[in-house]
This record gives sequence, structure tokens and C-alpha cells, in this order.
Amino acid sequence: MMYAYILRRLALIPLTLFGIIAINFAIVQIAPGGPVEQLLAQLKDTAVSATARVGGGEGAEAGRGSTGQQGAGGNGAYRGAQGLDPAFIAELNRQFGFDQPAYVRFGRMIRDYLSFDLGRSYFRDRDVMDLVLDKLPVSISLGVWSTLLIYLISVPLGIAKAVRDGSRFDVLSSAAVIVGYAIPAFLFAILLVIVFAGGRYLDWFPLRGLVSDHWADLSWPARIADYFWHLTLPVTAMVIGGFASLTMLTKNSFLDEINKQYVMTARAKGLDERQVLYGHVFRNAMLLVIAGFPATLVGMLFTGSLLIEVIFSLDGLGLLGFEAVIKRDYPVMFGTLYVFSLIGLLLNLISDLTYHWVDPRIDFAAREG
Repeated sequence: MMYAYILRRLALIPLTLFGIIAINFAIVQIAPGGPVEQLLAQLKDTAVSATARVGGGEGAEAGRGSTGQQGAGGNGAYRGAQGLDPAFIAELNRQFGFDQPAYVRFGRMIRDYLSFDLGRSYFRDRDVMDLVLDKLPVSISLGVWSTLLIYLISVPLGIAKAVRDGSRFDVLSSAAVIVGYAIPAFLFAILLVIVFAGGRYLDWFPLRGLVSDHWADLSWPARIADYFWHLTLPVTAMVIGGFASLTMLTKNSFLDEINKQYVMTARAKGLDERQVLYGHVFRNAMLLVIAGFPATLVGMLFTGSLLIEVIFSLDGLGLLGFEAVIKRDYPVMFGTLYVFSLIGLLLNLISDLTYHWVDPRIDFAAREG
């Protein structure tokens, strides 16, 4: 029965992806400042700067005045295009594909995405899939190791706090949880840079890249050590900024189960605390924790690592998508959105399967039937 459920979920993924891409494509059509406008603005700035350098102060004033007059034009066109050759602007629209209606462009994009052809970046002159594959190792490294460490720390700590609820250990460990709640990951990252990466005190860890420049010349043990050496500070910052909520979720889930009637019954039958905790409570309490795994991993992979990538000069997928939004690089925007969404949907399916693995009584296929 679970096989039929998996097949149905897999069949829904293309439809869900289509809906996500369609909604975002419609929003982009309404948003001002497309790639043509971005390029025209850059050309205007270049022209004004050149005029200022050649003509001195009067030339600069003339350039600024010309730009202002062009910006005051109407006719519904982009203001920065006023005064430019219409044939030039039409050629730019043709090169970017905007000479076609929106539904034609959307249909072509969906057709290409079926074969994982994500198009070509407007401003980087590279295939989007190549860009994604180049940046993905950075995001995967940050996301996977951070999520793994967060779970390895938070789940045992949350269980220990639940078992010792109200004790001195619970109170003292809550101080670390409060710090994790209160201070964002990027502030911890800055502190780590100042203290350990040559910012002011120690210079123990590198501040740039996922590996060293001479990584390819190292032996395999040295490559692994170099890789984790570069990851130590960014992963530490993300773990400190992300473990608090999962720790409290684990504690509250276990406390809720510990106070239920079936736990009292198990104790009355003579089972010791370890048997009660890991034989009965653990399976039920962990369901909520597992439910948050996909969201935690996706957040660490893409959104949570953005500022960390900037601070530690790690050129990952989150930074790529953010820069694409700023520059209106639509192929990169939709390509990264497509990859994000696909990974997220697959992780949600894996989460459901893990539910069933932890507690076989949960049968999604029977519920759908």
C-alpha cells in the first residue's frame, strides 16, 4: 500500500512544481524593473560617468540633466529608455525573449524544465544548470552538516531536559537555549570571524571558500581535513543559531508523552525508566521532531545560509538566488526556484516515509483511501 502512496506523491510533484512556477511567473510579470530596464540603467550610468570624465563638471551636469529629462517621459515605457533608439530597445527585448507574449515564454520555459534545461543566465553568460551545479556543493555542505549537528545536539539535549525537568541541569542548559534564541546566526558568525578567523584575535580558521586553493594537490586525508577546516566556523554559527527551537520542541514533545496515561500504565507494570522512555515514549514523541526535519534542512540549505555565505565568502545557491532577484536575472531566479522546490517536495515525501518507519501504525495510504 505504501508503494501506491509513494507513486501518487511522486505523480503530484510535477503538478505542484507547475503551480509554484506559474504563480511566481505571474508575480514577476507585474513587478517593475525587469532585466532590460536593469541593463538600460547600467548603460545610462556608464554614459553619464564617461561624460563626466571627458567633459568635466559641466559635462557631468549635462549628463545628469539629460537623464532627468528622459526619466520624465511618459507613454508607459520605462523612463530610462526615453531618448534611446527604439530599434536598440527592441533588439534588447528580442535578445532577452520579451518580444514574445508571456504565455509563449512560460510555455517554452515549462517545456525546457521537463528536460532540466534551465536556460542561460542573462548576465553571467553561463547555463543556469551549470551555475546551480557549481554552487550546490556549498549549500549542501552547509545544510547537511548543520542539520545533522543540530539534530545530534538538540534531540539528546531535549530528552535530557525533559527527563530532568525543573532540575539544575534543566535550568542551566536553558541559558544556552535562550542565547541561541536571542542571537541570530549571522551575529555569531561575525563574532567567530573576529575571534578565530584573523578578525582581531586568533587566526586559526580560513575566511574564504569551501576548500583551499591547493586542495587538488593534497592527499585524500588532507583534503577531508581541509574541507572540514573551512566548514568549522560557518557550520558552528548555523548550529548555534538553529539548535534552540529544536531542543525545546524535543523537550516539550517528550514531556507531553511522559505525562500520558499509557506511560503510567507501563511504569505500573514494572518497566524501568529506560524501557519506558525508549520503548514507549520515544517513538511517539519523535514524530513531531521528524515532522520538522524537511523544513529545517531546506531552511539550512537555502534561506538560513544566505548571510553565512556572504560573511564567510562561500558562493552557494542561496547567494546565487538572492543576487538573481536583485539583478532580475530571470533564468537564474526560476532555475533556483525550480531546484529549491523540487528538493523541498522530495524531502517532504522522505519525511512522510520516516514517519511510517518510526511508527508503522501510521499508514498514509490507508488514510487517503
